[in-house]
Amino acid sequence: MNNNTFKIYTSTNILPEKWNEVAIENEFLQKNYLSVLEKSAPVNMQCFYIGIFENNDLIGVALAQFLDLNKLTSFGERDKCLKTSIRNFVFKNFASHVLFIGNNMITGQNGYSFSKEMDFACISKIMDDCANELQRYFLKQNKKIHIVSFKDFYESCANELKKFEFKNYHEFNIQPNMIFHLKGKWETFEAYINSFTKKYRDQYKRARKKFEGITIKELSYTDVENEADRIYDLYYHVAKNAPFNTFFLSKNHFETFKKQCDNRFKIFGYYHENKLVGFHTILVNGKVLETYFLGYDETVQKDKMLYLNMLYNMTQFGLENKFEKIIFGRTAMEIKSSIGAEPVYMSGFIYHTNKLINKYIDKLFEKLEPKVTWQQRHPFK
Repeated sequence: MNNNTFKIYTSTNILPEKWNEVAIENEFLQKNYLSVLEKSAPVNMQCFYIGIFENNDLIGVALAQFLDLNKLTSFGERDKCLKTSIRNFVFKNFASHVLFIGNNMITGQNGYSFSKEMDFACISKIMDDCANELQRYFLKQNKKIHIVSFKDFYESCANELKKFEFKNYHEFNIQPNMIFHLKGKWETFEAYINSFTKKYRDQYKRARKKFEGITIKELSYTDVENEADRIYDLYYHVAKNAPFNTFFLSKNHFETFKKQCDNRFKIFGYYHENKLVGFHTILVNGKVLETYFLGYDETVQKDKMLYLNMLYNMTQFGLENKFEKIIFGRTAMEIKSSIGAEPVYMSGFIYHTNKLINKYIDKLFEKLEPKVTWQQRHPFK
């Protein structure tokens, strides 16, 4: 424990040479992806890359993100009500500077990786020390961090962390991560469809019938360059109509991602009458298929059931390429469960740096966090 130190970097160009070796298990912590963040992070986000050392040897890597919510013009426009207005006022005035230890842009335990077995007392101490160091960094710039959040831990990990440094922080569980476990279940996509009950086979047939007239194309980097404005417009339409957002991607994000990660980052375009009307993205992360952002034309989505067909297509890709599971992330839980994904609840830890506000953080969090009521579907025989 006493031999562990850390260093915080603000550029991927100066990361230690062994960085990718330590991050080998997680694509979202490797240099290529971190370079995507550096070159095309949301306008209100600043990223920090943390190297963790033991006797001067790099043994761990982590990611932190600072979000300035004052730079957002909208937190999401779907829900227009008094509660939403109050929430937006509170965030702007009492929680506008947020520090995440982890990655706020994706769902899953992607905040850190170690090349050796580490005990949770050590992990929690390092993460806590990093948060404190970054708070001091911003104070020197006359910026006070309001909220610190340690993001996305699976239940077993969360239970261990709260035995140590995290025990005094508010633990929260919001919308679950929808995960589809594929390993050993179906040899072919046809076998997967045949395993549905009649109700969900009929849903599949209806969706495919509606889908007629749509062509799908995997986009090359040049394609992404040429369609950059349209891709962003489709993404932004979906993002701004979400119930809550803390960031919006930069306009060059998809183009930068494709250039940096090439075939590990795939963008599939959906065309109707030669016009791009939707897209979805996936990232190859070892044996795991990670879904990323998507977008669509709302009028075509309704008529052609684009979103549901995208879910089927991602599942087909996962099965045919022998991935063990697909991470579908949060949002739209009910429709994702209708194609086989199951909810996995994850924990985060949070505190407010104002002691009085922090005393009531659990009650405030419950009031401000958008609630989603949904019914899990069970599509298989």
